[in-house]
Amino acid sequence: MNELSTVLTEELSLPNVIEALPTDFNRARFVQNCMALLNDNPDLVKKYPQEKLVPGLLKGAYLGLDFYNKECYLIPYGSDLNFVVDYKGLEKLVKKYSIRPVSEIYARVVREGDEFSESVVNNSPAITFKPVPFNTGKITGAFAVCQYADGGAKVETMSIQQLDAAKRMSKAQNSTAWKFFPEEMYKKIVIRRLCKGIQIDLSPAQQRVMMVEDDDVIDTTYTTEEVNPF
Repeated sequence: MNELSTVLTEELSLPNVIEALPTDFNRARFVQNCMALLNDNPDLVKKYPQEKLVPGLLKGAYLGLDFYNKECYLIPYGSDLNFVVDYKGLEKLVKKYSIRPVSEIYARVVREGDEFSESVVNNSPAITFKPVPFNTGKITGAFAVCQYADGGAKVETMSIQQLDAAKRMSKAQNSTAWKFFPEEMYKKIVIRRLCKGIQIDLSPAQQRVMMVEDDDVIDTTYTTEEVNPF
């Protein structure tokens, strides 16, 4: 593990890598959190060599996302190791890089019994949501909201039928993530759809990472204790 930490530190010190990192990137903290992640998931180190682990970790560095804070993940899929951005990571990227400044972005699921409506107020979309406290009823849909600093807003809503249709398109529909954390997965679907309509200013290196990121690839052979995607 110490050798892996040294290799990652050396990679992050290369001129071409430094140039691609966010200006506020904290190299020491990132390496420390990566090692904590791998200590918590020893099977990743056993199964995958450094030449697969290090490039995956560097993708998180390019975007300025934290693996240990669950903003992104390295998810096994057969012999491959896939870099995945979580919905919390998407929220962070949008708030940081949106061309139109964002003050808040979030996603919620709607359950039977919750009060939910969508309207237009002063030519801007608005959501009224009054959830029943501790509601464990059936999920009927989900929504995501992006609140801009100038007072404008962008809203995305999806019915449970739309969410399940998106799920059926996923390679991971039978994964432990969907089995144990369906609410989080539904929120991820709706906020990804919302984010596609928000223009964010990423560097060429960051754009390349986002282009190859496939959040649908989640290994179904790992238990939630081995690789917990949330």
